[in-house]
Amino acid sequence: MILYHSSSVIVAEPDITHSRLYLDFGKGFYLTTIYDQARRYAERFLRRGRTAWLNTYDFTCRMEGWKVLSFESYDEAWLDFVSKCRSGNDDTDYDLVIGGIANDRVILTLDRYYAGELTQEQALGLLKFEKPNIQYCVRSERMLKECLIYIKSEQL
Repeated sequence: MILYHSSSVIVAEPDITHSRLYLDFGKGFYLTTIYDQARRYAERFLRRGRTAWLNTYDFTCRMEGWKVLSFESYDEAWLDFVSKCRSGNDDTDYDLVIGGIANDRVILTLDRYYAGELTQEQALGLLKFEKPNIQYCVRSERMLKECLIYIKSEQL
């Protein structure tokens, strides 16, 4: 499967070391199958006066033997997991997490949920109208090395 990663640099050798903490699915290397989604994300670098690169990879990995968590929608399990990761309270050891991105509208809903302005049911009610984008978060160096093959980088 072809996956994309947006960055301000060419990322021929992905790693987890450079990942920020407290992201949707924790510390990891984030990718997507959706070219337009990756391109839109890369454009934020251009808006900040930086270079923008769209890195392309082939992800070839059998899922047997790996710890994988996959979310099909913005549901209670997704909300709980993202809440734990964004607050720094994730203690899981998944190699890969797949699911929807917390975009700007989702972030606003999450902020209101964290502040206690929305109950879990209210937050989920707002989130169910969001069209899920997809993100793949590779959280183990071993999976990066064994399953992700760099193809090319395109400067935008």
